[in-house]
Amino acid sequence: MAEAEGTGPGTRHGGWLRAVGLMAIVVVAWVGNPGILVAIPFGLLAVFLPPRRLVMLVLAGAGFGLAILGGPRSGFWYIERGWALLLGGCFLALSLRWPGGRFLSRGLGAVLGAFLGMGLVFWVRPGAWAVVDWLVRARLEMAVSTFMQAVRVARGPQAVPEAFETQALEVVALQGWIFPALLGLASLSALGLAWWLFTRLARRPEQGIGPLREFRFNDQLVWVLILGVIALVTSTGVFERAGVNAVVFMGALYALRGAAVVSFLTGGLSFFGGLLLVVGFVLLAPFVIMSAVFIGLGDTWFDLRNRGVSPGSEA
Repeated sequence: MAEAEGTGPGTRHGGWLRAVGLMAIVVVAWVGNPGILVAIPFGLLAVFLPPRRLVMLVLAGAGFGLAILGGPRSGFWYIERGWALLLGGCFLALSLRWPGGRFLSRGLGAVLGAFLGMGLVFWVRPGAWAVVDWLVRARLEMAVSTFMQAVRVARGPQAVPEAFETQALEVVALQGWIFPALLGLASLSALGLAWWLFTRLARRPEQGIGPLREFRFNDQLVWVLILGVIALVTSTGVFERAGVNAVVFMGALYALRGAAVVSFLTGGLSFFGGLLLVVGFVLLAPFVIMSAVFIGLGDTWFDLRNRGVSPGSEA
């Protein structure tokens, strides 16, 4: 979700690693089919943006076919595809309006536009949000229940301790509570992956997704985090939930920005350095995440990657 890929050494391998990382975020954060969330935006780009190469149109057709034919047509089936279509449509509109614009500006704008569009639907139909919320929670609970049952069948009735099952259900409840933030992160990552694939097939990799060390966004977005913290501390009910989701979404972006600063200042991570970081994250995840968030916030005010030069924050 950074800037243009560039053409320096290692760009090809780095681009594939970025694509894998973006897909991993979509898989982890999205409760539905990650392929749908990527395929529909890519299909819209391939059909409506030049150069419209044959391979792009074939892949677009396959993606639309997957979206139309895949899965039983339950309530979530329509929600999943409706959201992907709205998200992809917003990104396409912004790409047509600002064809030379940076990806992250258009991606964040598309996510915001999709949320505003869904908000309008919920305003017209007030009971629709409760249905969506219930469907998401039910899907999460079903996934955990299916996993537990599979473990019990394979390893015996006592294979899953009661304490572990209780903890898993608490995690599911938390995921349901912060679902909008996770949806925003998954959607932004899916757009990044769709754009990466589009620029590759269009033979314009310089317009694609850049290296982590270049990741930054408009510094004014810090106010979203500040307002989220205020709502979290001072409000209850829907405003409290909105505050929690704003903090989670912006916190993830600032953590990624902090990781970008570290990558820039250290000249990138070697294989062993990356392995050490993964181990440290597994063992000390809260400390690593909070440290990255604070570094990212510091970059907002002090431009840690370019001290003494006017910040090149993305507009």
